[in-house]
Amino acid sequence: MSVERHSAREEFNMTLEVLLTKASFVLGSLWKLRKNIDGFKSENRDELVTQASIGRSFQLIDCLTSNFKNTQIIDRVKVRLLEDDYICWFRFAELIHQASKIETWKSEFFTEEKIISRIPGILSWAKAAKKMSNHYLWGGTTGPNFDCSGLVQSAFASSGIWIPRDAYQQEKFCQNIAFDIEALGEELKPGDLLFFGSLEKCTHVGLHIENGFYIHSSGVTDGHNGIEIDGLFQPNPGKISSFYRSKFRSAGRVISCYQSEKL
Repeated sequence: MSVERHSAREEFNMTLEVLLTKASFVLGSLWKLRKNIDGFKSENRDELVTQASIGRSFQLIDCLTSNFKNTQIIDRVKVRLLEDDYICWFRFAELIHQASKIETWKSEFFTEEKIISRIPGILSWAKAAKKMSNHYLWGGTTGPNFDCSGLVQSAFASSGIWIPRDAYQQEKFCQNIAFDIEALGEELKPGDLLFFGSLEKCTHVGLHIENGFYIHSSGVTDGHNGIEIDGLFQPNPGKISSFYRSKFRSAGRVISCYQSEKL
């Protein structure tokens, strides 16, 4: 194909692309992000709950509007992120011309064997994230600052494997390996997830590397304020490793991609 024909085809495809604006806004429509964007818990608060990276897809499900000089303004939009069905609110001003319309979307399907084959890449990604200057960020998902489940979800997503967003959701999603540290034995494998919290609820997650050592993003209180490596079986564990060992709930294994049933 000649350069002229190739350029003409690209220009033609660009004219077909529909970008998100007030004019193209339709509840229920599907879109793909052209930039990273913050997701908030509600329509009127700036409490970060997640971040969506460029390339992620979402569905418009609601909006918050206001009036300015007799003109209706869209302030925020409620969306469902398609890869994990996570619900959050985006600032509409950050979406204008930064999302492309898509007609359909479906979940990826990976066999357990294919997921296992990608574990080395997932661990390498997490270790690389640790080397970057970072701190703990509640809702952090795109980096370099992460919360615990944001780091784990992003590590798997880096290899095309989508799992749920929050730690308690990830615990339910995984194939359970053990509920007791002493029962782990040789069952624990690289890439398994370690869950921590109270008897009532999972509140923290780490990614197992090997021999009981796991990488995780922990907060300021009882944590490292960022990404670090701790261990379950160290003979002389430090304060933080001891704290999380005391909060151990279960270990689980990712054996499938999250499958949305919403579309």
